[in-house]
Amino acid sequence: MKTAIVTDSTAYIPKEMRENLHIHMIPLSVIFGEEVYAEEQDISAAQFYEEMKVKTDLPTTSQPPVGKFVELFESLAKEYDHIISIHLSSGISGTYQGAVTAGTMVEGIEVHTFDTEISAIIQGFYVLEAAEMANEGKEPQEIMSRLQEMKKSSRAYFMVDDLTNLQKGGRLSGAQAFVGSLLQVKPILHFVDKVIVPFEKIRTRKKAMKRLFELFDEDASKGAPMVASIIHANRPEEAEELLAEMSEKYPHVEFMISHFGPVVGTHLGEGAMGLGWYMK
Repeated sequence: MKTAIVTDSTAYIPKEMRENLHIHMIPLSVIFGEEVYAEEQDISAAQFYEEMKVKTDLPTTSQPPVGKFVELFESLAKEYDHIISIHLSSGISGTYQGAVTAGTMVEGIEVHTFDTEISAIIQGFYVLEAAEMANEGKEPQEIMSRLQEMKKSSRAYFMVDDLTNLQKGGRLSGAQAFVGSLLQVKPILHFVDKVIVPFEKIRTRKKAMKRLFELFDEDASKGAPMVASIIHANRPEEAEELLAEMSEKYPHVEFMISHFGPVVGTHLGEGAMGLGWYMK
């Protein structure tokens, strides 16, 4: 029995890692005016943040067409018996539902869909775990059970550096953004019931980052093996510094660095930072 693992681009798993683990990816898109760019395929994160500096209007984002899922699932049916399709939260995108719909349209293969209820590399953690299990020949139901188990210890918090994108995207009122900018408010966000909501509002970036570390320490200080990622929106040097600092302090944690790519970066804006983790 062979099981294929599918995800979307917002998991931000490096291409080389995807290829090594045989993970199949369908991109979401960012749209600048009339120009549509498939995330990662047509535009990199670095290119996206450069574009954002010169554009006055916020781009929009779009989920993959159902037909793209059908096309991929049909091609996988030639070689696999099952597909586990793992996607960003259904509360912020219709991508998961697109995979569900496509699964009912394809014959000759069983499609299992999984809503991570989150996004970015934390979504990617589920994908990587599933891929390793699939490569070991584990049954689809065993993989799905493990993914549900991971939800119990999965955590993620994001610090937004600039409120402009949240305001432009309709996720924050103009007045709130203006007052927040004047007060140097750096909101910490997290996912609750599949949507992004404020966790705390904190003055200054330094204090907000300190708070992210405190939240991480609540779990990391228990000493249990963990996997964690520092996530940045075009702040690679800062991420590297944090990695060195945290790796030394928490030797029992398996750390990595990831980024907010174009689709998630459209909403969070440049300079956003995040921490995500789960218990091994």
